[in-house]
Amino acid sequence: MAEAEGPRGRVLIIAGSDSGGGAGIQADIKAVTMMGGFAMTAVTAITAQNTLGVQGVWPVPVGAVTDQMKAVLSDIGADTIKTGMLGTAPLVEAVAETLAGHALGLARVIDPVMISTSGHRLVDEKGVGAIRSELVPRARLVTPNAPEAEVLTGKAVETLDGQRRAAERLLELGAHGALVKGGHLPGNVIHDVLQTTTGEWIFEGPRIDTKATHGTGCTLASAIAALLAQGVSLPDAIERAREYLMGAIQHAQGFGKGHPPVNHGWTLKADE
Repeated sequence: MAEAEGPRGRVLIIAGSDSGGGAGIQADIKAVTMMGGFAMTAVTAITAQNTLGVQGVWPVPVGAVTDQMKAVLSDIGADTIKTGMLGTAPLVEAVAETLAGHALGLARVIDPVMISTSGHRLVDEKGVGAIRSELVPRARLVTPNAPEAEVLTGKAVETLDGQRRAAERLLELGAHGALVKGGHLPGNVIHDVLQTTTGEWIFEGPRIDTKATHGTGCTLASAIAALLAQGVSLPDAIERAREYLMGAIQHAQGFGKGHPPVNHGWTLKADE
C-alpha cells in the first residue's frame, strides 16, 4: 500500500533522466537524499544532455512508466509524489490515473517542467493542457517559474503582482498551494510567492551572479517534497529548501562549458 507504516521521508519521483547529472531524476535523487529523505523513481524519458544543452530525448513507453510507479507504490510505498518532465498528454493522463488508483491522498509536488535551462522544449502543447487539467488540481504544491506560470495560467508574470495573480489562478484551477518563482524576473532580489488556501508567504533572497543554474528548479521542488514527506509544514519546507538551494548554487564546482550544475552535496563539505 502507498501509505504503509514505517519511517517517513519516501518520495516517488516521476521525471526524466539527465545524462549530465545536473537536473532531472539525478538532481531529484541527490536533493531528496541530502534533505534526509529516501528517493524512488519512475523514469519518463532518457535524455542526452550536458551543460551546453539537450542533444536528444527518448521517451519511455507509457506502460513502462506506470509499471515503475506501481512496483514502487505496491511495496515500498511513498509519503510524497514529485513529478518533473512528463512530455506528452497521454503520459500525463496515465500518471494521473495511476496516482488516483495507487496513491490517492498522498501529497503531490508538481514541477511543471517545460523548457530546459538551455532552452530545449520538453513538453508539447497538449501535454501542458493535461498538466493543467490532470495534475494541478489536488496538487499540494505546484512550482512553476515565471515562464511556466504564464503558460499554465495565461497571466503575465513580469512583476511581483504578476506572480501573485498567477498563483491565485493556480489555486482557482484546483491546486492547494502554488509557489511562483521569480528567478527569471529582473532585479537584484528574487521573490518567490507562495499562496495556499490559507494564506500567502513571500520568500526573498539576493540574486547570485552565476551561470551555475542547471537543475535549480528540479532541486528546489525535490527538496521541498523530501521535507513534506517528513512532516515539515509547507512554508517551513520551502524556507529550508531555498536555503539548501542557495548554498548549492554558491558552492557549484563549475563543471562543463555552459550552465554548470549546482553542488547538491555542498553541505557535506560545509560540515567538515
